[in-house]
Amino acid sequence: MMKINSIGNQNINPYKRNLNKMDEVGKAGKPASDKIEISSAAKEMQEVSKLGKERQARVESLKDQVQSGNYTIDPKAVAKGLKNFYNGQ
Repeated sequence: MMKINSIGNQNINPYKRNLNKMDEVGKAGKPASDKIEISSAAKEMQEVSKLGKERQARVESLKDQVQSGNYTIDPKAVAKGLKNFYNGQ
């Protein structure tokens, strides 16, 4: 039979070591602060959201005009838009 002797100190608690480090950081005088950064992709999504809200308001306005009979179509503007679309402008 083989006996293995324990090596090192078994009373060391690794969690206690981490707590001691955190206490040292807290005592250093620097208050802990949180930091947030918004990525460019998130900023772009916010802009798209604003455009979506403006577009939705415009659609609601047009719906109201159509339902009340006040919506008028400008044939020259429609023709100009079609011409520009097909000419690639």
